[in-house]
Amino acid sequence: MNYGKDTYFEPADAFAPERAVIFGVQLGGQDERGARESMNELAALAGAAGADVVGDHHLQKRHAPDPTYYIGSGKVEDIAADVKEHEADLVIFDDDLSPGQARNIEKKTGVRALDRSGLILDIFADRARTRESRLQVELAQLEYLLPRLTRAWTHLERQAGAGGAGAGGGGGGGGGKSPIGLRGPGETQLETDRRLISVRIAHLKRQLEHVERVRATQRARRTDVWRIALVGYTNAGKSTLMRAITGADVFVEDQLFATLDATTRAFDLAQNKQVVLTDTVGFIRKLPHDLVASFRSTLSEANEAEIVLHVVDASHPNAAEHISVVREVLEELDIEPPHTILVMNKMDRVDDENIAAVLSDGEPYVALSSTTGAGIDRLREELAACIEVDMVEMELRVPQSNGKLISEIHEKGEVLERTYVANDVILRTRLRREDAGVIAGHVG
Repeated sequence: MNYGKDTYFEPADAFAPERAVIFGVQLGGQDERGARESMNELAALAGAAGADVVGDHHLQKRHAPDPTYYIGSGKVEDIAADVKEHEADLVIFDDDLSPGQARNIEKKTGVRALDRSGLILDIFADRARTRESRLQVELAQLEYLLPRLTRAWTHLERQAGAGGAGAGGGGGGGGGKSPIGLRGPGETQLETDRRLISVRIAHLKRQLEHVERVRATQRARRTDVWRIALVGYTNAGKSTLMRAITGADVFVEDQLFATLDATTRAFDLAQNKQVVLTDTVGFIRKLPHDLVASFRSTLSEANEAEIVLHVVDASHPNAAEHISVVREVLEELDIEPPHTILVMNKMDRVDDENIAAVLSDGEPYVALSSTTGAGIDRLREELAACIEVDMVEMELRVPQSNGKLISEIHEKGEVLERTYVANDVILRTRLRREDAGVIAGHVG
């Protein structure tokens, strides 16, 4: 974060949670209920980051953001008064701020200004545990920082005059002069910062590309198992559902972004139906684009899955909007699985049992409670039905001497009948459609 030269922040007690004032803007076209829900979610995010939200949830209606403060100057004064009254340490905005807007707000309030994207990135940085997720979060943070680092100097570039070089011009570029205050070491430091961040971004991207190649190799080795992925809005209950389906001991907490790292567990859905179930990071409205992009390799598990379970907290008052947000992110990532099942979770908290049918809007769904276990058997039946659709029955005549191929047929399918004729064995079997084509080619 770039702070103004005349802004001083008192160090907070290292052991006390930071106190935060939150603010949002209801822009033209957005309904107030949605804006209020977004503010409530921002408060929950602040809590997940370890902050105590104090004062009122400030919300201002505007046709467009103010270029100086994002909000009106009068509202900035209200925030400053709230900060002083509640001895707040920072102000958190529900939308992205430009470096200039953040700096202006900090000068007026005397405390740090943070936007929703920066807050989410901070939570992810704190929660990342595996090497892969740490790489992904660092990449997202640096890509979030780089344009802000550049834009923070553009007001000085404009002051250099129409013929001046950019902030990093070094006096070149047609003989233009660098802006006053950015010549010499200061200018060099800016270019150094830009270069170091860009080099680090390129390095992280190479590392994540390597991770994705390793993932692709691992997936290629799992051709004999069915892949199912859990997706959904954050705190929809995906991890609890994974535990209910597989019996695996996975981390569960009633908190936004409790799970960042993709967790995979294997289990047998039925005879010869080995399944791997992967839990993925939860989605949220206004999810930073850089974060979505950097987590693409993790979410590729969903892209490679035969079945995606879209888990919905049916008890949430904004469940319909949550469904739309998840679908938008999946579309952005080009995730189009062969089968998608809407899972209406937390039905034990719902008074109106018809809510699941209303939310599904005609799409097939399974209503359940991953906490009580009600409906889990029904979900397993639906999963089995999806698998059945992709199964074909075929008759194969294989030489008895080809033990390797016979063993492969047994491993990948279900042998219904076996008949011996001369030196051959005729197998009536059920196989996955893609496996059937490969094995038929080996027999032919």
